[in-house]
Amino acid sequence: MQTNLQFQSDLDRLVAILPPKVKQHLDYEKMDDVIEIVLDIGRIPEIRHANGQIEYIECGLVDDDDIVHITSHVQEFTSDNRSGIPGTLHRISAIRNRQGKVVGLTCRIGRVVTGTIACIKDFCTLGKSILFLGPPGVGKTTKLREISRLVADELKKRVIVVDTSNEIAGDGDTPHPAIGHARRMQVRQPEFQKDIMIEAVENHTPEVIVVDEIGTEEEAQAARTIAERGVMLIATAHGNTLENLIKNPTLSDLVGGIQSVTLGDDEARRRSCQKTVLEREKQPTFDIVIEILDRNTLAVYKNTSEAVDYILRGWPIRPEIRKVDKTYQPVKEEVQAPKEESKSILDQINRLEQKVFPSLEKPVEKPESLKFGFSREKYVEEVKGLKKVYLYAVSRSIVEKVIERLNLNVELTRNIEEADIVIAHKNFAKGGAKILSIANDFRIRTFFIKTNSMPQIQKVLKDALDIEAAETLTGYYDEAEKALEEAKAAINKILEGADNIELAPQNQQIRKLQHELVEQHNLTSKSVGEGDERHLRIVGGN
Repeated sequence: MQTNLQFQSDLDRLVAILPPKVKQHLDYEKMDDVIEIVLDIGRIPEIRHANGQIEYIECGLVDDDDIVHITSHVQEFTSDNRSGIPGTLHRISAIRNRQGKVVGLTCRIGRVVTGTIACIKDFCTLGKSILFLGPPGVGKTTKLREISRLVADELKKRVIVVDTSNEIAGDGDTPHPAIGHARRMQVRQPEFQKDIMIEAVENHTPEVIVVDEIGTEEEAQAARTIAERGVMLIATAHGNTLENLIKNPTLSDLVGGIQSVTLGDDEARRRSCQKTVLEREKQPTFDIVIEILDRNTLAVYKNTSEAVDYILRGWPIRPEIRKVDKTYQPVKEEVQAPKEESKSILDQINRLEQKVFPSLEKPVEKPESLKFGFSREKYVEEVKGLKKVYLYAVSRSIVEKVIERLNLNVELTRNIEEADIVIAHKNFAKGGAKILSIANDFRIRTFFIKTNSMPQIQKVLKDALDIEAAETLTGYYDEAEKALEEAKAAINKILEGADNIELAPQNQQIRKLQHELVEQHNLTSKSVGEGDERHLRIVGGN
């Protein structure tokens, strides 16, 4: 099949600007996997292949005239010492001496490679924000380019590519056809990338924003701002793995950030851990994280929140491995149906809780939150239904942290007419504030905080949502949570090489849940003992 002209690599346009003595030694038939041509003054030119092989061009040493020949055929270098050839994806990067003179050039060959996202197309069409991680040269930018075209042309969404140094859509005023109908905003200097990201949202009403190499705290904050406005974000970031990103203080906010939390004595004993632990601080900016292990292998974390929580607690977690040369069934996910992750364990939880909560007056549809662990407060709030809260002179960021920490089924609204509850600062209680007057007219319950502190806001939220009155739902529920915690800790030890581990005695329903959790990690377990002493034994070793 003849290759479509708009997806050619335009290799001849790069070769055309090379010095004649270099050009005449190039063999087009052997350049299919070439990624860079390197010229340094006083050295022999190099050809670098994708497999790491380096080939030397026996045409003599590179001199000043050779460097000038190339720089005179490309546009002026930007502050990051990069230039390009208009209408192509090729990139020319300069090395300068202390006086600012160009003494070396790296000519990177940009190709349009299709099919690299076929194995993750199902995730790209979900409308969720995706973050790509991986070392240089594994194809992160290539995937951004192809996703831009997929979302803009096939899904018909409004896509803006924030193109720093013209990495994604090439040089020139007209973006390369490889990004399809996506629009491109160029960034004059790398330090302005964060500003262009915000400008794209405020001025051009995108549904999707694509950005390459988020590398600073300001850019991470800009990404969070974009995600909070409901815009799908596709990006890459510095860092090879999710675990490395979590430990990076500059970029950890992309996956929710981490904070040090001091546990009470009882909670520390229950978790079998130290009193000071690391926990996720907030909701991640990106819903899905994909590690690019190599050009043909990707590791997908389908739920960033769950993955980060597991890593911080030291629990074993295995991403879904996808191969570029294989096809996969689309992720089945309906708007009003629970998500599909961890479905087997969710089924066990649902069956268990039908027996755990027999005292409820009417059947309650199981809340989606319980797919990723037990949470008493969240369960209670789901039973009661979603509550919309309007804030007045109250720190929104602290309230969001409290809502996440307590797993409350609460939505913050900016329209007081939609609110079920108003939380306001006590300083405005007697000031005749118009908002409070409106709340009174709409018969909306109003609660006041004394200070904008987390303990105070947490106390008022619990009072407003009547959480304490629901403590009768404890007991068996906590037993199930504790049993799962114990099983997860044992699984971790087995995966690290421990021998058989026996768990504490549990009833039949909880043992079923533990069995399912063990099976999810490709391990074997069996029930041993009699009567009240019957318990699980997780089998380790070979």
